[in-house]
Amino acid sequence: MPRYTVHVRGEWLAVPCKDGKLTVGWLGREAVRRYMKNKPDNGGFASVDEVRFLVRRCKGLGLLDNEDLLEVALEDNEFVEVVIEGDIMSPDFIPSQPEGVFLYSKYREPERYIDLDGDSLTTEDLVNLGKGHYKIKLTPNAEKKVQQSREVINSIIKEKTVVYGITTGFGKFARTVIPNHKLQELQVNLVRSHSSGVGKPLSPERCRMLLALRINVLAKGYSGISLETLKQVIEAFNASCLSYVPEKGTVGASGDLAPLSHLALGLIGEGKMWSPKSGWADAKYVLEAHGLKPVVLKPKEGLALINGTQMITSLGCEAVERAIAIARQADIVAALTLEVLKGTTKAFDTDIHAVRPHRGQIEVAFRFRSLLDSDHHPSEIAESHRFCDRVQDAYTLRCCPQVHGVVNDTIAFVKDIITTELNSATDNPMVFASRGETISGGNFHGEYPAKALDYLAIGIHELAAISERRIERLCNPSLSELPAFLVAEGGLNSGFMIAHCTAAALVSESKALCHPSSVDSLSTSAATEDHVSMGGWAARKALRVVEHVEQVLAIELLAACQGIEFLRPLKTTTPLEKVYDLVRSVVRPWIKDRFMAPDIEAAHRLLLEQKVWDVASPYIEKYRMEHIPESRPLSPTAFSLESLRKNSATIPESDDL
Repeated sequence: MPRYTVHVRGEWLAVPCKDGKLTVGWLGREAVRRYMKNKPDNGGFASVDEVRFLVRRCKGLGLLDNEDLLEVALEDNEFVEVVIEGDIMSPDFIPSQPEGVFLYSKYREPERYIDLDGDSLTTEDLVNLGKGHYKIKLTPNAEKKVQQSREVINSIIKEKTVVYGITTGFGKFARTVIPNHKLQELQVNLVRSHSSGVGKPLSPERCRMLLALRINVLAKGYSGISLETLKQVIEAFNASCLSYVPEKGTVGASGDLAPLSHLALGLIGEGKMWSPKSGWADAKYVLEAHGLKPVVLKPKEGLALINGTQMITSLGCEAVERAIAIARQADIVAALTLEVLKGTTKAFDTDIHAVRPHRGQIEVAFRFRSLLDSDHHPSEIAESHRFCDRVQDAYTLRCCPQVHGVVNDTIAFVKDIITTELNSATDNPMVFASRGETISGGNFHGEYPAKALDYLAIGIHELAAISERRIERLCNPSLSELPAFLVAEGGLNSGFMIAHCTAAALVSESKALCHPSSVDSLSTSAATEDHVSMGGWAARKALRVVEHVEQVLAIELLAACQGIEFLRPLKTTTPLEKVYDLVRSVVRPWIKDRFMAPDIEAAHRLLLEQKVWDVASPYIEKYRMEHIPESRPLSPTAFSLESLRKNSATIPESDDL
């Protein structure tokens, strides 16, 4: 017998349907009738017949025709919403879909799997898991370690040994011994009481990353979770059943308790969950719609699910991967600006950087040489000012290897710490099966990823700071020898005047965000947790700074391409012309003023999807192959030739593609 889950005024109702020939209108009326039945005042209605309503799917918010047959319009267990005419949406109502729902209209369940063992997850893997590219399964060795760890917990319970978090309370209540018959209740109470976060929920991608990372840590076999429970958690991940996890509430020690508790709350069938099939709904209904049962927590398992640094680390992983992508594309954007401003390539000479051999600096200088005027890629623009009387360029052009270089090295340093943290056991107490005992420690403290992500924000911000100054040079006619604000008929048209202001605003905002959160600490839990990392905020603001960098560089990319228009018919180098062509495929030149925000967003999307890198990197790698051993990928953020080939990138044989 088909059954539908219907949302009416903030409540979810299960409505069975004995006859598929009934209509959508019947389903709406029946849901309203059940809603009224549960209200002392009938919900303010005299009768069902007077209620006027619309019915729409939760997934995609598509309106349904009340006369359509249910068997035609809906699938079994589908989620729908009854919108009563005249109702005003409560500001506290969780919408049927999160922000970015359009991305999920094309969601397809992945067919490929990633094997998790707790030891070998990479930042790239976790981002791909967040995007829904893979399902998860455990390696046989991981399953064995999880079972051995659980046997230690079972022995503790059987022998009635007093162990923190298993047979005692938590934090200040660590000395309170809990009787065996209440150990399961202890774990459920822990998850419920600690689910006290606030703010917007994590996006599906970020919640998926958080859940995947917690599974990876549990797979190490030091948490004491049962294999049965862990497999239930994996089934929820593979079905993309994602809990409502508010982004605020963690102080980063003892781990990310609040967000991980919200993550666990949905898994036990309480609170809210989201899936591509259901949208937001009560967790028990979302799980049931996917044929899953809520997790029944055994002793220690609530603590195993919520004690760790996975919120900090998963968000930090996204920040690192986006930082890598924008840092290497920043070199390409800056090279294009240098061409437009008629700069010199002399500052990128190999010998200059060989005597100050920082890895990132050497790599950035190499990229500039591979993109700018040379025997490989002659530039008509460069030839036009070859005999000018300028001796050297401004720092924002000349010092790109030194400034961009240290950003690359910073990212590499942070990535190393985050990668270690991805594969670290961060519980308390730790369960050591080889010793048959548990040991209390402090691996839950988030200071490592917190400090690293504060450093990442400071480092990556410099790309926006120097980019904004280059935008100023492009827009300022006394510095660029181009029309003011890169537009014809200045005065009638304002061109890039306010786009530059936007870049300046983003840079200024990021300066405040770069203040380290990890220098702060507030004592919590009645002074038992008397030093904390504040790593959750470090991760969230690092992501915001990375986004600002992307947006500022998107503006510079547009400005540089607009500058090219005023230098025509001269052409730049082949790789930079390819970048120009890419931008012009989504944004047309400015002939006169127009609505600019969509163009900035389009350029931002090119950078997010790494398309600027994709069109330029084959030329960089071809140049590299022809200059070995002069240069090799010295920075961990550089693509190798092998990785390019694995990704089916085409390395051109000549400038003509």
